[in-house]
Amino acid sequence: MSKKIFVSLPVTDVKASMAFYESLGFRNNPRFPDETAAWMVWSEDINFMLLSREKWQAMTTRPIPPSTSSEVMLALSLDSRDAVDAMAAAAAANGGTADINPIEDHGFMYTRDLADPDGHAVGAMWMDFSSMPSTS
Repeated sequence: MSKKIFVSLPVTDVKASMAFYESLGFRNNPRFPDETAAWMVWSEDINFMLLSREKWQAMTTRPIPPSTSSEVMLALSLDSRDAVDAMAAAAAANGGTADINPIEDHGFMYTRDLADPDGHAVGAMWMDFSSMPSTS
């Protein structure tokens, strides 16, 4: 099996979270046949597993942090600045929050940070590697 990433997130409402992530451009892989989990695909190698809080707590005894805290920012690369803005608009229109941090525009890199309905931080980003400043 090639290297892949599966990010598991505890969510309050699996169906609402599915709709949110679909609005950002994820697609559902219907391999989980019950209502306690959803497999959302960003790319061939990047997948989000949305788990009901009950299913999450069956996997770990660690507490679920409050929606106002951040443990990790999951950054998703997009093809353009316009795509970053569109993702932020989709997040705000589908139960999430756009711009939980100030917008960053460094010319070669443009980012907007979002929160899903459960407060998980997602970064929408575009970068032009050919325009990155030299470190030398």
